[in-house]
Amino acid sequence: MIVEPDLFTAAAEDRQEKDPAGSPLAVRMRPRTLDEVVGQQHLLKPGSPLRRLVGEGGGGPAGPSSVFLWGPPGIGKTTLAYVVSQATNKRFVELSAITAGVKEVRAVIDGARRASGGYGKETVLFLDEIHRFSKAQQDSLLPAVENRWVTLIAATTENPYFSVISPLLSRSLLLTLEPLTDEDLRGLLGRALTDARGLAGAVTLPEDTEGHLLRIAGGDARRALTALEAGAGSALAKGEKEITLQTLEESVNRAAVKYDRDGDQHYDVASALIKSIRGSDVDAALHYLARMIEAGEDPRFIARRLMISASEDIGLADPTALQTAVAAAQAVAMIGFPEARITLSHATIALALAPKSNAAYMAIDAALADVRAGQAGAVPPHLRDSHYKGAQKLGHGQGYQYPHDLPGGIAAQQYAPDEVHGKRYYEPTRHGAEARYADVVERVRIRLRADSGESAADTP
Repeated sequence: MIVEPDLFTAAAEDRQEKDPAGSPLAVRMRPRTLDEVVGQQHLLKPGSPLRRLVGEGGGGPAGPSSVFLWGPPGIGKTTLAYVVSQATNKRFVELSAITAGVKEVRAVIDGARRASGGYGKETVLFLDEIHRFSKAQQDSLLPAVENRWVTLIAATTENPYFSVISPLLSRSLLLTLEPLTDEDLRGLLGRALTDARGLAGAVTLPEDTEGHLLRIAGGDARRALTALEAGAGSALAKGEKEITLQTLEESVNRAAVKYDRDGDQHYDVASALIKSIRGSDVDAALHYLARMIEAGEDPRFIARRLMISASEDIGLADPTALQTAVAAAQAVAMIGFPEARITLSHATIALALAPKSNAAYMAIDAALADVRAGQAGAVPPHLRDSHYKGAQKLGHGQGYQYPHDLPGGIAAQQYAPDEVHGKRYYEPTRHGAEARYADVVERVRIRLRADSGESAADTP
């Protein structure tokens, strides 16, 4: 295997071999094979793209595809690339979009073509943080991916549909990594406690300490191992063979919240907060908010949940709810705790007491269901772009009525494709401010169908 400019450098590997204890626990416990990877089992089945990248299942005319690994930090994107680099019999090259540019990409591609033509060696290119690449930089990868001069493994924390150019996505497989569960992290912690590469049985982890460690990890494997190492170090320094809850609290400087006897977990409390807001129980919502704050939850996570609630559960019943939630998110990002608790309380109370409607949520899901079912026909000719040369010859834009030229600003013409013409996705409630929208949408639907002789009541 050839590794060119790589974060996993030979010097670091040599140092780790000579002095394993000198490396962080998260590094020492890095999986060496795909079978040791924690979580992501939906991506590791026999015949999966990642297993084929490491040479399992052979090649032949259907070689391994380029892949995008998409998911939040700390759930295994770089780990998967590292395992591939160790296990593959291919030439492995690693670049980071933070420091690399078109020049470096072209150098890798040229090297890959020489390796392929000279001695039949295939190249796997791992590109971290690909969302940081500009369109031009991503364009430079297209010939290599399309002609399979390299097999690309690209990692990103951003939605690829917004941050990656479509031609590159269409030539690759998008693999979505799932958040690590508490059970995944439990297995990882258990292995780290007993494995010779880890703590080798030097300390034990009681159930209450483990529960707190899982909460502060928040699904992040690196954070879990870092906290475990800190707790173990503190325990051993005090001559203790057990990482007590107090020792862990002292070592990571986070207080343990006393959950109920069933041991609520991080996502259970977040779910209870949102459901209390949805149910308009402001006092219960404030209770769960307080538990999250006291547990040391990231205020940005709480603010994100409130923004989702504002659209999912309130919508147009109170159009100011989303504005309040967004303003709260911006405020907590700037001020942080402890003052952010006041802003989060402000937003939580406003959302809990707002009138509720899930009509916007139901509307987009209904429209998505039709699109996914194949009901996405051609755009009507009169709505198509008519600004480029030759568009008129194709009939684009002909017959289009400009609404601003008509009384009331509504043009009675077909807007949706034939397949979904007349479909009603938005069904407003009569709750709060949405009652006004209900009246407006009914009048508009009648006007839009006036020329065709339809009435809004006739439509499905």
